[in-house]
Amino acid sequence: MSSELRIVNVDASNVDREGFFCYKSKQKTPGYSRKLAWSKNRFSEGMKLDILYDGKRSFGFIEYIPGEYSWRAVYAPDYTVIHCIWMVGSGKGKGFASQLLEGCIEVARKEGRAGVVMVTSNRPFLAGPKLFLKHGFTQVDSAPPHFQLMALKLRDAPNPYFPVDWDKRLEALGSGLTVVRTDQCPYWDEATDITVETARTCGIRCRVVEFTSATEAREKSPTPFGTFGIVEDGQLLGYHYLSPKELAPLLGGQAT
Repeated sequence: MSSELRIVNVDASNVDREGFFCYKSKQKTPGYSRKLAWSKNRFSEGMKLDILYDGKRSFGFIEYIPGEYSWRAVYAPDYTVIHCIWMVGSGKGKGFASQLLEGCIEVARKEGRAGVVMVTSNRPFLAGPKLFLKHGFTQVDSAPPHFQLMALKLRDAPNPYFPVDWDKRLEALGSGLTVVRTDQCPYWDEATDITVETARTCGIRCRVVEFTSATEAREKSPTPFGTFGIVEDGQLLGYHYLSPKELAPLLGGQAT
């Protein structure tokens, strides 16, 4: 481990300087600007963002928030909900993700939270359950098509849980192609544009629905992921970024 390894706690006072790990090379894009504004609003709600550095290079981060303000579709009052934990490149496989997770657990304990929660999946844009099992988390719920709810209890409290009305949520988005998005992740701006443009090349009109509050994400999201989704005629096509080559076949066309 490098002697220069350090964790920077990002908040409203330094986020303009430190950023939020993702999109550091794309700070002039709408996605970056929207995520920055979103983050500034979340810090007052208790959101924490920790970035792991080795010298001047960042290679991992964790973002977490009180469950009452979580943008995942999970009911976890009095828990801390991890939105995202991410490690890239040389930071993988060295225990650094564990270090970030342990820091989150310690903050939750000091704040008197009931525990720590993470929505996991072995698909893209979410961590899998392996890291959390290693740290004493247990699976307390699951949701289609491939989500798990992992929880570490710090005191006696009811289990957090997923909604069960997924079919109703999908149907509520109506017929046709719909992108559901938020500003929680800077990638969603580009992902939305790609979806709309790919649909256009396939001769399909795409509608965009924006969730602008944690309550909307929790109560209306068609998946536990909460912050992004692609739905067509009541069927989930994906909860994460899809490239034109991935999306076009799902729409019955070919990427150009």
